[in-house]
Amino acid sequence: MIRAGIVGGTGYTGVELLRILALHADVEVAVVTSRADAGLRVDALYPSLRGAIDAVFSLPEVETLAECDVVFFATPNGTAMLMAEQLLARGVKVIDLSADFRLKDAKEWGKWYGMEHACPDLIAEAVYGLPEVNREAIKKAGLIACPGCYPTATQLGFLPLLENDLIDVNHLIADVKSGVSGAGRKAELATLMSETGESFKAYAVGGHRHLPEISQGLELVAGKPVGLTFVPHLTPMIRGIHATLYAQAQGNLDDVQSLYEKRYADEVFVDVLPQGSHPDTRNVRGSNNCQISIHQPQGGQTIVVLSVIDNLVKGAAGQAVQNMNLMFGLKEDSGLKVIALYP
Repeated sequence: MIRAGIVGGTGYTGVELLRILALHADVEVAVVTSRADAGLRVDALYPSLRGAIDAVFSLPEVETLAECDVVFFATPNGTAMLMAEQLLARGVKVIDLSADFRLKDAKEWGKWYGMEHACPDLIAEAVYGLPEVNREAIKKAGLIACPGCYPTATQLGFLPLLENDLIDVNHLIADVKSGVSGAGRKAELATLMSETGESFKAYAVGGHRHLPEISQGLELVAGKPVGLTFVPHLTPMIRGIHATLYAQAQGNLDDVQSLYEKRYADEVFVDVLPQGSHPDTRNVRGSNNCQISIHQPQGGQTIVVLSVIDNLVKGAAGQAVQNMNLMFGLKEDSGLKVIALYP
């Protein structure tokens, strides 16, 4: 039985980890931390977990967490990097759902996240946890940098085109929409229902902190620099990411469709829909699935890829568990065989 700890168990990704791990046959949730709620039963804060999680929130202390086999950090940026080194030294595997180890350049990370990196030497050791690209490295890893939600949907959408050198990498466009849970569980004016309901907006058009992460991933696959325009949007829904991706491509739609179907044929969590489909975010809500469809409007040179995920599952907690399964030699879909919620 794998003993798991969760640092930051009171946010949306933390409780999503609890929901998934509570039903994982090979995992015992041994430690759940929260500075604000230490001493409180987890199911007192989240009654949805009554009968599933018998744990009490504790303070995030290394000595307690070191008794676990794996520790998930569902924390704000800048927290995991303060504890990861000590846990790794004690033989604990670390899966970080924040951005602390995603970027390979510590100075670039500091530029986008507004602080100096506390352990830059660990960055090279961290494996970027996108299983569809780094599966073999993940199996051997001690430290996983779990991808962000926007980067997951975008990279999975562009991946086959880049691998086969079918597109002009200098003019890629990612027009991506997110539900408000992507902003986290905090009191903030911009994410109040009265502010987001019946409204739709773009934000961070001048530069979003997920841009360097997406570019880094695309460039590793393409083997050369890419020119990416990434525009995120906030939509009046709770969960979901919808990425509409544009590229100038060679080849006809039938060939591109076949390429995607072949690339993802053995991927348990990526579903390439029939030609002409338009995936809804509700098709993946609550699941670890990514649904993709490909279009070629008016038979022109522009390929449009539609990629949808649940930002809290494949974009965060579910992908983290998928990584854990690979790290411990379990079936990749263990604990993740969940059909999407509908309606």
